[in-house]
Amino acid sequence: MAIDVPAPVTTRRRRRRSPEEAEQEIIAAAEALLRERPFRELTVDEVMRRTDLSRPSFYVYFRDRHHLVLRVVEHIGGELFTVSDRWEPGDGDGRALVRAATAGIVAIFAQHGPVLRALADAAADDPYVERAYHRLVQSFIDVTASHIRRDMAAGRVHGLDPVETATALVWMIERYLTVTLGRGPHREHQAIAETLETIWSRVLYGAA
Repeated sequence: MAIDVPAPVTTRRRRRRSPEEAEQEIIAAAEALLRERPFRELTVDEVMRRTDLSRPSFYVYFRDRHHLVLRVVEHIGGELFTVSDRWEPGDGDGRALVRAATAGIVAIFAQHGPVLRALADAAADDPYVERAYHRLVQSFIDVTASHIRRDMAAGRVHGLDPVETATALVWMIERYLTVTLGRGPHREHQAIAETLETIWSRVLYGAA
């Protein structure tokens, strides 16, 4: 009588990778998750299920999910600062500079809106993330205030407080884009860019 011999049990072996590769795998999994769900639904378990790493590996690289969101946004911050550089020349047609800057930041939010919204949400209940997020926003306020001062010195802008005006404009654009592009369904990008261009141009240069 033939005896059935059970097949050998195969154990799934995790692929060996460098610490840098493992960290980037977790960051990529978190970014993909945040494009599908809000920050409140991001958990360590859910992120790690999307990787080929064990759950304890998460804490080798990240303090918690708030720290993870900061790392996800790091590369996007570089894109945002590239947009802010469009203010730096300061000379020429102010309305054209407004058009370029607002179109650029709308394009970034159109691509990364859910991730940037996750950063804003994480800032609401983690002081470390809050400080990092406010530094990011403040950098745009500082650049905008400098632009307003240059245009006031050149006689193109009149009667404004540079810092207060810049603070109001930048926080307005942050809230507006977080609401409109931070979670689907997205509104039409061109209409959003034109709305921001109109508001900023009229505040700075009048309703010409």
